[in-house]
Amino acid sequence: MTTAWGLYGQSLYDLAAEEKVDDRIMEELEAVRGIFADHPDYITLLSEPSIPGKDRVRLLDEAFGGQIHPYLLNFLKILVEKGMLRGLSTCCSTYRKSYNKDHGISEAMVTSAVALDESQAEALREKLEKLSGRKVLLRRRVDEKVLGGLRVELDGRLFDGTVGGRLEELRRRVTETVL
Repeated sequence: MTTAWGLYGQSLYDLAAEEKVDDRIMEELEAVRGIFADHPDYITLLSEPSIPGKDRVRLLDEAFGGQIHPYLLNFLKILVEKGMLRGLSTCCSTYRKSYNKDHGISEAMVTSAVALDESQAEALREKLEKLSGRKVLLRRRVDEKVLGGLRVELDGRLFDGTVGGRLEELRRRVTETVL
């Protein structure tokens, strides 16, 4: 089923890019994804097979009609009609990957022991943009297990400057030396 969701997300992107509304739909798709994440009961309601499909589609019209692009609204209706709304996250991810590729954007995940403040995050983003030559969207995660430093994943590469990573490297070297 994941493949089908990916195909749906790619189809939405292809249509949006062709019609030059990919920026707007990207923004609205992320907003809808956030609304559904905040209100999972709404997805349950829209996925309930005992409710006739036309009624579930009407609920979408009432919630989003006139507030999101018609292509996106129709896309959501198709997912509801096909019983595939729970795969919206995969659709969004596929859309985002195609959007990022076409717009020269890389996503980076930075993991730190404590939350980065805005100035630290901005300085890191700028360094990563210089390193990659692309615009970087920086996502942040806090994980106390890293102890200190940063771990950055960018374009499939891992940059581990964490205390935990350095200790693991030291442990590996000691083990190699002893054995």
